[in-house]
Amino acid sequence: MPRRTSLGRGMVERIGELKGRISQKTPRSDYAREVQVPHHKAAMELVREALTDPEKGVVSDLGEIAGVGHRVVHGGEQYASSVIIDESVVAAIEKNVELAPLHNPPNLIGIKEAQAVLPAVRQVAVFDTSFHQTMPPAAFLYGLPYELYEKYKIRRYGFHGTSHRYVAGRAMEFLRREPLNTNVITCHLGNGASVTAIEHGRSIDTSMGFTPLEGLMMGTRSGDIDPAIIDFLTRRGYSAPEVNSLLNKKSGLLGLSGISNDLRDLEDEAARGNPRAQQALEVYAYRVRKYVGAYVANLVKVDALVFTGGIGQNGVKMRERICHRLENLGIFMDYGLNASVASSEGIVSAPFSPIAILVVQTNEELQIAMDTYDLIFGADASYRRRKSDVTL
Repeated sequence: MPRRTSLGRGMVERIGELKGRISQKTPRSDYAREVQVPHHKAAMELVREALTDPEKGVVSDLGEIAGVGHRVVHGGEQYASSVIIDESVVAAIEKNVELAPLHNPPNLIGIKEAQAVLPAVRQVAVFDTSFHQTMPPAAFLYGLPYELYEKYKIRRYGFHGTSHRYVAGRAMEFLRREPLNTNVITCHLGNGASVTAIEHGRSIDTSMGFTPLEGLMMGTRSGDIDPAIIDFLTRRGYSAPEVNSLLNKKSGLLGLSGISNDLRDLEDEAARGNPRAQQALEVYAYRVRKYVGAYVANLVKVDALVFTGGIGQNGVKMRERICHRLENLGIFMDYGLNASVASSEGIVSAPFSPIAILVVQTNEELQIAMDTYDLIFGADASYRRRKSDVTL
């Protein structure tokens, strides 16, 4: 940073299992070890060794690292932007554990172990929810008794915010426009999926809600359903954990098709004439179209529709399904161009389309690095003058 040059990427897997693994890829070489990783402290020690390995590492010593960025799922209503981590930030993440019980606790572990390895280095929290804190009450409130919002903070929070923010910024670069006079609808489509309406650079609505279960049908998540279905199932013997598992892990593309949650498998089956695969793909596209149409109505003026994520970037046929029948909204796809762009970045709309259609590769890690750099060096201009290129 600030040149946005990646020095490498790595991962520690199977922490707490009998056999773990660390891998790291850099332009110089690949690094991999299979070793038991009993806890996150041991994982961070492996990361330190990999980063500073004399032959395969990316830095000569940890002193070259100027900042650490952390993806944190839930910041609640406390944070509308990324922040440098201090005791109050840690307390807020802990407070929101109830809202993200599967994600915030391991996020906290990552922060604490990184602080232990790099005690003098500033750390930054980048929240999945923060980008959507600009939604107005009309978009984030549910039609429930208001005291439930006051007492339990039950409201729409939205997720995938880091991805939506990044691809909206990339769309501005492609279109050579400024956020202040541009409205964008971004579709992050993958095993998890969401659509966001962005007005003048600010999220004003998004499809995921109190949890990531609401909104679009996804790989294994149901998306929007009639809430009374839950009561209907519990009165027929389903326990609360069983219903939760059904909605989160056994529904969506997997549940409807009975085959797979992988779009590639369903496209193959649909091409062979499998009716359930064809139906699942049509339901998926229909749900995305519904949200795009709703957001066009609320944005009044839309300049671009952006596709990203594993399905949004790679699902050429799915993009066609979604854009078919959106012509009345001013969204005209060039189907030949869409096929030639395929999984690359680029514009896939017809030249006469009032609304541009783009395919953009998301890069949440880069967005986290950009936020980390801006926060740390915005607060320490003297250090920026002393060292123009830094490692995050």
